[in-house]
Amino acid sequence: MSVRESVLERQTKLVNPTTDLPLGQCAIALPQTKLFGTDGIRGRVGEILTAPLALQAGLWAGRALDPHGQGGVVIIGQDSRHSSSMLAMALSAGLTAAGLEVWDLGLCPTPCVAYLTASSSGAIGGVMISASHNPPPDNGIKFFGADGTKLSPTAQAQIEAGIRGQLGYDDVSDRASGWGRHHNRHELTLSYAQSLVGPIASKRLDLAGMKIVLDLAWGAAAHIAPQVFRDLGATTICLHDQPDGDRINVNCGSTHLDLLAEAVHAHSADLGFAFDGDADRVLAVDCQGREIDGDYILYLWGQQLRQADQLPDDTIVSTVMANLGFERAWQAQGGTLLRTSVGDRYVHAAMMETGAALGGEQSGHVICSHYGVSGDGLMTALHLAALVRNSGQRLADLVDASFKTYPQSLENIRIEDRDRRANWESCEPLQLAIAHAEADMGDQGRVLVRASGTEPLIRVMVEAETDELVNHWTDNLVLTVRQHLVG
Repeated sequence: MSVRESVLERQTKLVNPTTDLPLGQCAIALPQTKLFGTDGIRGRVGEILTAPLALQAGLWAGRALDPHGQGGVVIIGQDSRHSSSMLAMALSAGLTAAGLEVWDLGLCPTPCVAYLTASSSGAIGGVMISASHNPPPDNGIKFFGADGTKLSPTAQAQIEAGIRGQLGYDDVSDRASGWGRHHNRHELTLSYAQSLVGPIASKRLDLAGMKIVLDLAWGAAAHIAPQVFRDLGATTICLHDQPDGDRINVNCGSTHLDLLAEAVHAHSADLGFAFDGDADRVLAVDCQGREIDGDYILYLWGQQLRQADQLPDDTIVSTVMANLGFERAWQAQGGTLLRTSVGDRYVHAAMMETGAALGGEQSGHVICSHYGVSGDGLMTALHLAALVRNSGQRLADLVDASFKTYPQSLENIRIEDRDRRANWESCEPLQLAIAHAEADMGDQGRVLVRASGTEPLIRVMVEAETDELVNHWTDNLVLTVRQHLVG
């Protein structure tokens, strides 16, 4: 065995000194359910997410990204959480142990990692350290392939098998490239910023004369978002605009719009945008203080692209969460709305399969293939602002002329037991309650119950033509979940 082989074997077989068992089997309390959810590995730091886990994830991600040991660059970014630097350094250690070169961007939005991975020569993958809209104690690890899209389920399964100790040393090929190196490359974020501004400026559009409020959620977009809006001529009022790991997403950002609405009113602004912690999603507020969610953004942007003959087959891809009012209004114009499971990876997969150019989620993840490879809150906000500016109308007026949403209720029930949460579909009383609700509402409404792929929650959504139906069946289903699934 060579010296290098010996060191790599020790890296692969790190042990807990109190047990002498492989790290992935004992030093980390791994759940029985899958580590990877709909958006990478996510959880409470210190429980599932630890430095040893991140090191193992980096090592095995190196194997998945570079199966033949040819070497290459992996781009890493992070949000403002205090744990993000720790996890990024541990991941870098694993990736460099696997023979790969790491370019560390530091603080940046998730779509910045996706963009630079897809556009940088020699990049074979990317990693973002973020728990998106989750609270400060949580964090996550999101992997991207060389094309800037989320890593495939097959590659994720390989990484997880390695972490769990199911792949031995014989499964790790010797790396011809030798040991990797770590480089700080924060200057690359400027290229991402230019990619946001360039397509709008090239059409001789700008945001001059617009007053826009930005809620940056103490997160990853704190530095870059104000600059790109100002570069296009907007006057900006910024809330929560410093990176702060203690306050990221706390009562602010895309999950808490009250302060943004107040600021839009107080400053007589044209509109406002709220980002989540890693800025891959955005929601808007109009001058009347109303929330403008992803359904409205998709509808308005879809109309603009359709008029420019840039919307293939007049098709928009969304998820099962998309409001029926949105769907029926788009169909009334002769368009098609394709629904997928919740998660931007499923939206992107359907876009690739069908050739659709626009897709997204009600929560504000929007993908437009004309301008990017992933959901991008900054890109979406800039294009929506430019759309409003070019229309000569207020966002409120554009929304009023679009469609009316059906009453919709979404309740989140916290369930800490990971296995119980993952196996909720085997709960017979809940299945009976869902069937009863669906039979009672018929074609006047619908029910969606699912386990969150990013948080310890069961989500109950009820949508119907009347508030009475929505409230009745929401209360019934939430009570059933609490009675039979909450420990």
